Amino acid sequence: MSKKRSAKIIDGKKISAAILQDLKEDIAALRARGVAPGLAVVLVGANPASEVYVKAKRRTCIDLGIESFSHDLPESCTEKRLLKLIEKLNEDPRVHGILVQMPLPEHISEKKVLEAISPDKDVDGFHPVNVGRLLNGEECFVSCTPAGCQALLLRSGYDPAGKHVVIVGRSNIVGKPLAALLMQKANGANATVTVCHSHTRNISKITREADILIAAMGRPEFVKPNMVREGAIVLDVGVNRIPDATKKSGTRLVGDVAFAGVSRKARAITPVPGGVGPMTIAMLMTNTVKAARRAADRKRGRA
Repeated sequence: MSKKRSAKIIDGKKISAAILQDLKEDIAALRARGVAPGLAVVLVGANPASEVYVKAKRRTCIDLGIESFSHDLPESCTEKRLLKLIEKLNEDPRVHGILVQMPLPEHISEKKVLEAISPDKDVDGFHPVNVGRLLNGEECFVSCTPAGCQALLLRSGYDPAGKHVVIVGRSNIVGKPLAALLMQKANGANATVTVCHSHTRNISKITREADILIAAMGRPEFVKPNMVREGAIVLDVGVNRIPDATKKSGTRLVGDVAFAGVSRKARAITPVPGGVGPMTIAMLMTNTVKAARRAADRKRGRA
């Protein structure tokens, strides 16, 4: 009886660290031109998960030499006050990127907030202008998690060109922009993309056809071994906290993929945590440096 092999682990921590190391050189070059890349991070309220994410983003800025502008607002902050702050940040030449941490309190419209951010400072890639440019295959800021997924594939040697990529999930944050990104007529793309969702019939049949399967629906361990083709590449975007009496906290983190079983069928797989997550911050920093470079080039062009 042959011993079942285990998938290669796609190490997001290692790959993101390499990207951040490369960025240090770009940041040093910009500083030599008198440009200090700056990122404004706005947090409204005290969502514990958001606080963790924001802290990690601010710490990474410090490590890289990116100027970090922190704006922590109370839960009671009005929509008008937040929009006024964004207007101020849009006009601040020291700020090259603006990130408003989601989710926002219910009384604030996320749509209005995202549309208020200047497309030139939209380092999260959520502004309709950047979303439209992505769909058209134009230069733009790509949403950080989709960009991170693409970078993971390329830096691990799994070029999606000519492959059948199946994405499970159709959110505006991951599923839709990732599909648009990977189907482009461009290096690092050129994939045939299928998007599955909650209304997809015979979803297991479709996921088993994937050369590259990307799970991004926010349902703990939804993708089971019988949904994965032998030798597929699996990226797990999900981060879910589930009860676990064996842990001191009483919970543990799992992805959208049943890792133990799927890792015995897949050729390569991302873990949770330590897979896609670190890449999101790395791509945020990449977009911020890109925004600073663009701003410096525009300024030089006007001089």
